[in-house]
Amino acid sequence: MDPGSLVLGAAIAFGGIMIGRLLPRRSSQPTQHPHQAVPAAPRDPQPICGCGHHLVFHDHDSKMCQAQVVIPGRWTGQSGGTYRKCMCQGYRGPIPLDEYYAPDLLNGDS
Repeated sequence: MDPGSLVLGAAIAFGGIMIGRLLPRRSSQPTQHPHQAVPAAPRDPQPICGCGHHLVFHDHDSKMCQAQVVIPGRWTGQSGGTYRKCMCQGYRGPIPLDEYYAPDLLNGDS
């Protein structure tokens, strides 16, 4: 290699390093926005049925939904909205685990 190409390569490398030093640095940590696009998921999974209502709105024996839904007036041609019973025929969501009491075995007081 001739000395001119070595000097030119060194000048290009030095110029790249200097440009990198002079440009403003980007933060390595992501910025925290007060209004996130995706909300944080709840810690425990919630028993939500396919109709969108929680398990507490479903009857314990028949599993029928007891919640009321709003029918907007623009769908029925009325000025306001109307309420009617949810048409869900039964709870179709995750079944929560039963909670049992387990006595403490470390104290020996059982």
